[in-house]
Amino acid sequence: MDWSESDIPDQGGRVAIVTGANSGIGFETARALAQKGARVVLACRDTGRGRDAEQRLRAAVPQADARFMPLDLGSLASVEAFCKDFSAEEPKLDILCNNAGVMMPPLGHTADGFELQFGTNHLGHFALTGRLLPLLRRGRDARVVSVSSVGHYLGRIDFDDLQSERRYGRLRAYGQSKLANLLFVRELARRLAARGEAIVAAGAHPGSTRTNLQKHSPLFRALVAVFSQEPAGGALPTLYAVTAPGVRGGDYFGPGRVFEMVGPPRPAFSTHASKDAETAKRLWEVSERLTGVAYGI
Repeated sequence: MDWSESDIPDQGGRVAIVTGANSGIGFETARALAQKGARVVLACRDTGRGRDAEQRLRAAVPQADARFMPLDLGSLASVEAFCKDFSAEEPKLDILCNNAGVMMPPLGHTADGFELQFGTNHLGHFALTGRLLPLLRRGRDARVVSVSSVGHYLGRIDFDDLQSERRYGRLRAYGQSKLANLLFVRELARRLAARGEAIVAAGAHPGSTRTNLQKHSPLFRALVAVFSQEPAGGALPTLYAVTAPGVRGGDYFGPGRVFEMVGPPRPAFSTHASKDAETAKRLWEVSERLTGVAYGI
């Protein structure tokens, strides 16, 4: 499958939210969708960087229908406020790109006391998607795509220590959060299909891509400096998942060359743990309880 940005179908009339769109693959995802005619919301935590990204996007795509809106996935109150503000302005949502994330920082916590990586990468997006579900139901070919990572290979959902209160390992917590991303979209896909709903929930990963995500890991920063692709290339699996015809619930895409590190998108490998139905169901129930967001599906 040799798919590129030029293969993205016309997105005119579609409304998209891209979290973490101020830089890296999030920015490139937002730019490409705007280039193809979508109305795009850049949902970013930092107001200065978000407004700067909006200006850069408009410079790259003069005809863009794009705007910044503040969203801190590390705060459930911020997620709720964002969804209320967005719902007041838009009658529907066609594309939700759950892209934002943190990678291997020192031990930290969200505003609600969750371990930073699990709270931001998984729980924040879980709450966001649940609150936006009514608008997604009104969307055209509506899709939810969560960005995972090959780091999910190392992941294990430790229900006895989800918040790393007993012990914290940066890579261990990152792997858990990225595994949670995949378990979430697959459980969401299963629940939607069981109700006969048309929303597609899928996953993607960017392979080895030069972004500031690796700022907390000198080792990963060095590896990416030696072998990686530009953010526009890393965004292609996400763009494929949200725009290509024939994408089905539970699908997962990544770069197609050199052990899924670079290249055009193709179906990606995921671990047995990422397909464990019982773990996915339990994680869903725990996530509803922790966030206070009940999907009703």
